[in-house]
Parts: sequence; C-alpha cells; structure tokens
Amino acid sequence: MRLDKFLCELNQGTRSEVKELIRRGAVTVNGLPAGDPAVKVNEEADSVCVRGKVLCYRKFYYYMLNKPAGLISAARDRVSATVMELLRPEHRRPDLFPAGRLDWDTEGFLLLTNDGGLAHRLLSPGKHVDKVYRVSMEHELSPGDLRRLEEGVDIGEDRLTLPARVLRQEAKVILLTIHEGKFHQVKRMLEAVDNRVTALKRISFGGLELDAALQPGEYRELTKEEVNRLYGA
Repeated sequence: MRLDKFLCELNQGTRSEVKELIRRGAVTVNGLPAGDPAVKVNEEADSVCVRGKVLCYRKFYYYMLNKPAGLISAARDRVSATVMELLRPEHRRPDLFPAGRLDWDTEGFLLLTNDGGLAHRLLSPGKHVDKVYRVSMEHELSPGDLRRLEEGVDIGEDRLTLPARVLRQEAKVILLTIHEGKFHQVKRMLEAVDNRVTALKRISFGGLELDAALQPGEYRELTKEEVNRLYGA
C-alpha cells in the first residue's frame, strides 16, 4: 500500500495534508524518514510513525450505534442528516457504512462497519439472521393476531412473511423477532393485522443485544468476541 494512502486510511489527514507531513519529515518508516508519499509499506509488518507515534493499521472497523429517531441510515445524503454524522471526527472513515437500514423514525441497534463481507452475510435473505424489535402498538393484539404474526402475514409481497417469534411484554408492547429485512417490514406486518406501530426500536441484531449503557446517538466499538458472534450468526 502507498504510504500516503496508508496515512489517509488511519485518519492522519487528507492526501495533500499527509504529503505535507511526509515532506516535513514528520513520518518515518522502520525508523527512517519517509521522503516519498508513493513509497510502498507493508501495513502488517512495517513500523510507521507520525511525529514519533506508532500507527497500528486495521482493515475492518465495527461500531454498535444506538440510532436515534430523526436520522436516515445511509453513508451520505445530500438532503437529510445521516447516522454517520454521529461519529466523532477520529472515527470517521470514507468506507464506513450502515449494515442495513432502520427507518427514519426507528431507534436502536445499527451496525456501522467497512466489512462488506460481514454485512452481506448478515443481510442476505438466505441467512435468516435474527432481528429483534420492541414494538409499541396502537391497540392490543388478540391471540389470533399473535398467531398470524408468528405464522406469516401478507404484506403485499409474492409470499407471506417468514414465521416470526412474538413475546407480549405489555398490553400494547411486544418483542418481535424476524429473519428478513423487507422495506418497512415490521410496520407492514402490524398493518396486516389491522394495527399500527406507534414506536419501534431494534434491541438485538445477529445475536447481539443493544448495549443498555448506550443512550440514543451514542456508539461504541464491538469487541472481538462480539464480531465473532456476528460472523457465527
């Protein structure tokens, strides 16, 4: 990898800024001043320092975000504010993206990553990865409504939704576990049983529960064990 690209990926500045760092002698490779931005570095073996600080290269990043309502789940948008704007400057990378989408008014667990392979595994329809939502509704579901949600309902697609799991928490609140990610799926499922969602929060994704310590808009990096669990999902 080119040295200037390496430095940019580690948020050391823009391409022109890191070239200036190199020109001023602030960057060393294996203890020697780097004079050429185009010099090749082995990101796993070479020691690269900026102003004496050793840089550790990582290929993939994983963040658990407690998405608040009012933001869209996109890497960038010309009109609306996105979840990526919640990241602190030191964590912003041009290759990060939300793995999947939560509606503008939906809260909860959203994975931000640059690992396209993992995102594909988690979002592939054939993988049937669990997604658990806390659903507040307009009125209480009847036993028949609960059974229909569990067996699959018609939301206007070619097929019924896959069987779901429903756990009643309160009179007008359920925990709904689905294995698909169709557009507005939870809202459409409730509409199929003549009800309406009044509040929606994803509390678990791929076997990981949303960290209760994260307030809306807060995020943290996943541990290695948590990343492994997502791969196992």
